[in-house]
Amino acid sequence: MTTAPAPIPQQLNNTEIEQKILRRSIFCTLFIASAGIVFGIVCGSMSIIFDGMFSALDAGMCALSLMVSRLLGQPHSRRFQYGFWHIEPLVLAFNGCLLTLLCLYAFVNAVKGIIDGGRELELGWAIVYAVTISLFCFILYFKQLKLNKQIKSELIALDTKSWLMSACISSALLLAFILSWLMEGTRYEHLIVYADPFALAVLTLVLIPVPIKTVKSAVSEVLQMTPDSLDCKVEAIMAQLTLEYGFLDYSNYATRIGRGLFIEIHIVIPESMEKIGVQKFDKIRDQIADAIGEDSPHRWLTISFTHDPKWL
Repeated sequence: MTTAPAPIPQQLNNTEIEQKILRRSIFCTLFIASAGIVFGIVCGSMSIIFDGMFSALDAGMCALSLMVSRLLGQPHSRRFQYGFWHIEPLVLAFNGCLLTLLCLYAFVNAVKGIIDGGRELELGWAIVYAVTISLFCFILYFKQLKLNKQIKSELIALDTKSWLMSACISSALLLAFILSWLMEGTRYEHLIVYADPFALAVLTLVLIPVPIKTVKSAVSEVLQMTPDSLDCKVEAIMAQLTLEYGFLDYSNYATRIGRGLFIEIHIVIPESMEKIGVQKFDKIRDQIADAIGEDSPHRWLTISFTHDPKWL
């Protein structure tokens, strides 16, 4: 196996930053969830309650992500000799499935609310809630987006998307509430009761592609499906080296699991290369490793040389 780990202190530092961000996110999400549920009950708004429930579920998933982050920072064990990379896509898939189900449930409730003739809404408190939460969510979204440019964590990226979704939900609710407030005293006043379920229905339809996309990506990693871009990259590297060194044949296997990159390359060498020595083979390994890139503790790169094609 050929891999050149990055400095461990930097890895640990990134893990600590990741966990600190997740802990703060959990606290803030619980605050928003509590505020959403309380304000939703006071205002009689199912859309605000949905916002609160969305945040409560997100807080639970964020706590799970924090546990995964701690696992990923631990050394490999006897039972998990390749590390804990596979847990990350499992968490992402589980999170995405729950968010998808929540959106579907909210959409059904919204349609039922419209059919039942809508519901009365306390617009004053609803507007105060939407303004406050929108600003709060957008501030946290941009802050986490900036921090994640340094550590490039999939868990933080998912949590950052959740903050953006929460910000969009609150902003859309704010728009719906302001329009409802403007309709008071006009000939369209009778439509105000439909504002809340209609806003909820639109929000769920707009938001549901996000968790579905997350589930699709995570499941492909759980099933160890090779990304097309990664496969093409390795094939291009090996095709060029085959022309340069005259390899007789080769096989390669590559996949991503969470933040882990796993690549195996087996090369059939010609007779002329049998006595070139280990140092030359190591130089070829270095050449392949440099071309693949992503040199970090998350990369598992195995390169073997053989004269017998059966070892492919």
